[in-house]
Amino acid sequence: MTSADEITGLLRELRTGNKTAEQRLLKLVYPELKKIARIYFRRERAGHSLQPTVLVNEAYMQLVDQRDKDWQSRTHFYAVAAQLMRRLLVDHARQRNAVKRDGRRQQVELTEELAITDEGLDEILDIDSALHRLGEFDPRSCQVVVMRFFGGMTEEEIAAVLQVATRTVKRDWNLAKAWLYSELQKNMPAD
Repeated sequence: MTSADEITGLLRELRTGNKTAEQRLLKLVYPELKKIARIYFRRERAGHSLQPTVLVNEAYMQLVDQRDKDWQSRTHFYAVAAQLMRRLLVDHARQRNAVKRDGRRQQVELTEELAITDEGLDEILDIDSALHRLGEFDPRSCQVVVMRFFGGMTEEEIAAVLQVATRTVKRDWNLAKAWLYSELQKNMPAD
């Protein structure tokens, strides 16, 4: 049995409350969850208040608590994990930015990585707001961005989760990048 098949089987066993499955699942998925978290923290300064391990642990605990979730596959699990980590990061950014900003805006770059620095917290909130607007305009493109940008998933993995062709994911990714760039530029002050 492949690792992907084993993870899918363990996710299904998890629904029945099998504690052994939960322990075996943790050993199999934890390295990949850490990899997703490292994508966020790659350019992070030392001593940041939110650490990758904390993000992974919180995400994992919330994922396995979803006993009623009908996990379709390992890829589906990681897609949900990426969305959950995004939500946790946005919540963290909102908490850190609870004190009003001074009103200045900074340019936000949509890249494959996201720096979670204190300055990056504003970027997370701006991107989250733009993603909500994109989700109203084009929900599937929004899902593609979340899985790729926040989850580090490949186009092929995203296509499998969304049950569409890889070329559709590529088209959605390109559309979303252009749309988000335009939206994020609207928040930039004119020089």
